[in-house]
Amino acid sequence: MNSEELVRTVVDALEDIKAYDIDVIEVSKITSLFEYIIIASADSTRQTKSLANNVQEKVKAAGGHIFSVEGERSGEWLLVDLGDAIVHIMLPAAREYYNLKALWSR
Repeated sequence: MNSEELVRTVVDALEDIKAYDIDVIEVSKITSLFEYIIIASADSTRQTKSLANNVQEKVKAAGGHIFSVEGERSGEWLLVDLGDAIVHIMLPAAREYYNLKALWSR
């Protein structure tokens, strides 16, 4: 699975469970650790967890790999490491506070 297919799979998985404000940021010119950051918002901790689970299931089904998942305990901000892409699923307050889009968009 190439990076573009991975991003499309993730975005589709996020849209399936009604994530909103989905941003895909290419960061390959900023870091060599990964190529894309995908940021999405959710309305509740239950939804963030469901979104992270759906992303994992869809990526695995498409032949991708899940390297790690962080934040499942609190559910306010979940990070799914897919190697070439890092997915951040956040509640609006956390997303506004950390402002990852501004940090990574250069």
